[in-house]
Amino acid sequence: MKISTKGRYGLTIMIALAKKTGDGPISLKSIAQENDLSEHYLEQLVPPLRNAGLVRSVRGAYGGYMLAKSAKEITAGDVIRILEGPITPVEGIEDEEPVKQALWIRIRDAVKNVLDTTTLDDLSKYNETGENEPYMFYI
Repeated sequence: MKISTKGRYGLTIMIALAKKTGDGPISLKSIAQENDLSEHYLEQLVPPLRNAGLVRSVRGAYGGYMLAKSAKEITAGDVIRILEGPITPVEGIEDEEPVKQALWIRIRDAVKNVLDTTTLDDLSKYNETGENEPYMFYI
């Protein structure tokens, strides 16, 4: 399974919002600048997240985006599914012979488990220096 820039940048937006919880609305411009990303591209990723009820927008001069739920309630899997679609390591698993099918299902379930048990709160607390690293994420 390969997660595209949509999924990676979407998680970047959501982690930035989680880190700034309580600071009011955060502009996409500031997220783009802090992460050296295209603001225009981030603008394309927000509508699906808003439609799914994960973020809400605030209009006005001091507007921007905020998490619509607690960072502890939103998982990486929620974000990835909204932006990337279903989590499957390969297409057509049902057409594989039983031995291979079992392997692909185990891989899919392991990836789903990591994504579904990792919250934005977990990711927002990750120390970028690597010191006091509370979690290690391997897929």
